[in-house]
Parts: sequence; structure tokens; C-alpha cells
Amino acid sequence: MSGEPGVARLLPWSNEGKPCYLLGGGSGYVSRLADEMERVQLGMAGDLLGHAADLLGDRRATPPQLRFLAARLAESLRDVHRIAESRGTRLAVREESGSGSDARPDGRC
Repeated sequence: MSGEPGVARLLPWSNEGKPCYLLGGGSGYVSRLADEMERVQLGMAGDLLGHAADLLGDRRATPPQLRFLAARLAESLRDVHRIAESRGTRLAVREESGSGSDARPDGRC
């Protein structure tokens, strides 16, 4: 997923709770590292959803198990939200610049 030159990309990690950004065209080492981390985070979120469904369907699940699950779901949701925010921002910039490749000449979807 490459970015536009001069556009700040929100990275899929933070520094002591503060967002980290990358400036540039999106083809360098840090951009590739961020792409890979996003893939891992999204894969882990999918795995966690499967585990959550199993645990929530188990009537023997204990309160500590459910609290642990809730904490991991919150962490995963935070990661996925950051990825969505980053990709949404880059998509909006791409559409504003007119470089969206999915646009039809007649303006219809």
C-alpha cells in the first residue's frame, strides 16, 4: 500500500501512546514494515474474533477469562481503528488528488 508524496501516514504503532507518522512516498523500508505490521495486526484481530466466539459460547467461561478477552479485544480494536484511520486518510488524499483508479468517467458507481 503506497502513499502519496508529502502525505503523513499514520503508522500502526505508537510511541508511549502518541501517534507516529511517516512522511514520504510510501515505498521505503519503514513503509513496508508498516504494511507488514498492519497485515499481522489484522490477522491477529481475525484470530481473536474466532477465540472470542468460542469463549463467549462456553458457559463455563470464568470472569477472569472474560476480562482478559475484553482487554485483548480492546487492544485489537485500537490497532484496527488506527489502521482504518490511516488508510482512510490516505484514500481521501488520493481521491482529492484525482488519482483514484476506481472512478468512472460518467461519475456513477
